Amino acid sequence: MDLTGIKKIETEEQYEAVCIRVDELIAEATERGLLESDYDNEYTREIGRLSRLGAKYEDEYMQFKYLKVRRKSPLIRCIENEMHSRNIRQKELADMLGVNEPTLSQIMCRKRSISMRMAKRLYKTLHIDPGLIIEYA
Repeated sequence: MDLTGIKKIETEEQYEAVCIRVDELIAEATERGLLESDYDNEYTREIGRLSRLGAKYEDEYMQFKYLKVRRKSPLIRCIENEMHSRNIRQKELADMLGVNEPTLSQIMCRKRSISMRMAKRLYKTLHIDPGLIIEYA
């Protein structure tokens, strides 16, 4: 699998290919003596790039049941993406949605369910797909 232009890992197959490639690069760089801490070369840059992609994929999609870490729902990720794209903070979003910040925080942490009223506000304010809201609220 060609990984030169990959900007985001979206499948487990890509993730596994990235892991294999990182191991290969580490082995090659070690063999050539190019893996010292102060070296900046094609190996260290590519290892770093692929490792960051892998870490981001792990954070977003992998579940570690033994650590009791839950995967973020697609709805929560969508809300976070909207906050990021609009460059707004949780407090500002809470104001936009007509709730207080602790309530929004509980929703984002999945400690509080999304009411029908909140679902409508998410749709009207952030233009989130109603199907996504219904499926994951």
